[in-house]
Amino acid sequence: MVIGIRVKDLAADYGDLRVWDGISLEINEPGLVVILGPNGVGKSTFMYMLNKILVPVEGSVYLGDRDIAEMDYRDIARIVAYVPQKSDETFSMSVLNTVLMGRYPISGRTTSAEDVRYAAKCLKVLGITDLAMRDFNELSAGQHQKVMIARGLAQEPQIMLLDEPTSNLDVFHQMHVMKMLRDIAHQKGIIILAICHNLNIASRFADRLILFSEGAIKSDGTPEQVITAENIQDVYNVKADITEVDGRPYAIFHAREKEWEF
Repeated sequence: MVIGIRVKDLAADYGDLRVWDGISLEINEPGLVVILGPNGVGKSTFMYMLNKILVPVEGSVYLGDRDIAEMDYRDIARIVAYVPQKSDETFSMSVLNTVLMGRYPISGRTTSAEDVRYAAKCLKVLGITDLAMRDFNELSAGQHQKVMIARGLAQEPQIMLLDEPTSNLDVFHQMHVMKMLRDIAHQKGIIILAICHNLNIASRFADRLILFSEGAIKSDGTPEQVITAENIQDVYNVKADITEVDGRPYAIFHAREKEWEF
C-alpha cells in the first residue's frame, strides 16, 4: 500500500514576505514526481514542510492519514528519507559506514549483517561500490551526492525527498540517477519526489511534474501537460520551442540577443 502525501492550504513566509499561499495537492501514486520552478519560488521550502524541517504558517501536511504535526521525527524517518542538495555534514568514516547511517530508523544503532548487505546493495545500485572503504570526507562533490542518495535508499523509505539530486553531476550521471530513481519508485511502489532545474531531464524521466511560480502551482500533470512553450514563457520568461525526443517533450531555448555593457 502506497503511503501518499496530502497538503492542504499550505502557506509559507520568509520574514514579512509570503512565499506562497493556499497550496493544496495530493500525491498518491507511486513514481517519480519532479518539482520545477525558478529560483526563489519555494521549492525547497515545500519539501522541508513535507519532512517537518519547517512548520507551515498555515495549513496541514499528511503522510497517509497521519498529520505530520502529530508525528515525532523518528516516526517520520521510518516513512520519509530526505536527501539535501548540499549537506554540511562531514563524516570521518568510510562511505559504507556513512550509508549504514540510513539504517538507523530501522535497526537503531546496532548494525546487523543484513544492514551491511542492504547498504552494499545501495552502493551497487549507485555504481559506487569501489568507494565503500574510502573516507567520506575525501570524495568529490558528485561522489558525495551519490553517497547521500545511497544513504537515503538504505532507509527503505515509503517516500523519498531529494533536493536537486543531480546538481553536482555531469549529463551522463544526471540521466543515470534520474532513470534509477524512476525505476526504483516503480519497482518498490513508492513515491520519489525530487527538485530539478533541468526541464528536459525532468521531462524525460518524470511520471509527474509540478511547476511552481510566484506563490502558486502554475501547472501539475504529465510532462506533455507541463512542458509547454506557454508555461516556459510565463514562468521563466524564456522563449522556447517544444519538440519531441524519446516520446517526451523537449524544450529548445532561445537566448536573448541583448548586448551587455560592462
